[in-house]
Amino acid sequence: MVTGLNVLVVEDHDMLREATVAMLRANGHHASGAMCAEEVDDHPSHGLPDLYVIDLSLPGQDGLSLARRLRSARPAVGIIMATARTRVDERVAGYANGADIYLPKPVDPSELLAAIAALGKRIRPVPAEAALRLQRDRLQLLGPLASVALSPSEAQLLGALAQAEGQTLERWQVAVHLSLAGKDVGRASLDVRLSQLRKKLHEAGAEAPSLRSIRNHGYRLCVPVLVD
Repeated sequence: MVTGLNVLVVEDHDMLREATVAMLRANGHHASGAMCAEEVDDHPSHGLPDLYVIDLSLPGQDGLSLARRLRSARPAVGIIMATARTRVDERVAGYANGADIYLPKPVDPSELLAAIAALGKRIRPVPAEAALRLQRDRLQLLGPLASVALSPSEAQLLGALAQAEGQTLERWQVAVHLSLAGKDVGRASLDVRLSQLRKKLHEAGAEAPSLRSIRNHGYRLCVPVLVD
């Protein structure tokens, strides 16, 4: 999963913009918001955005014109259009004016995250030599800093996380992969085991945060891991 992207949400609905920015930040991205196209050029940020999430019905310059201008100036930038305009001709116009992905509102947060992750692989591809590699049969995690030995349950869990949708597993699924299903295992015990795996990820060279706890849900792997 690609995280740490600089994302600018261009949305004139204040509550929706703020909620989207908060959700993206909670999932490891550097997100900020702008209420209109005219604010984009003057918006303070740490460097240019890697990716824009643009509503089409903006005051002043509309989202189509903004996307067309951004695509012309920065051909490789990521552009996601999020809009209530769902007719085929409207979607075609969106792609013609620069959209990489066109999402109908209301956009489910998980779909938006998946769309950003897909674009992130193009925007910031992970060099093969810098990626973490799990050799499951050998119980080894190979990274740019070190080769780290894993226990059988850690290798099983890391492989499952790397291949899960969104690199996310629920708490009960984590317990299954740790061979703890049916046992009286509390959240604190799982957190201890996951903290040990997190430490090994960092020893191998993973950037922080490598493994996050998701409140009332489970755990998410936040770095790409190639599984052999």
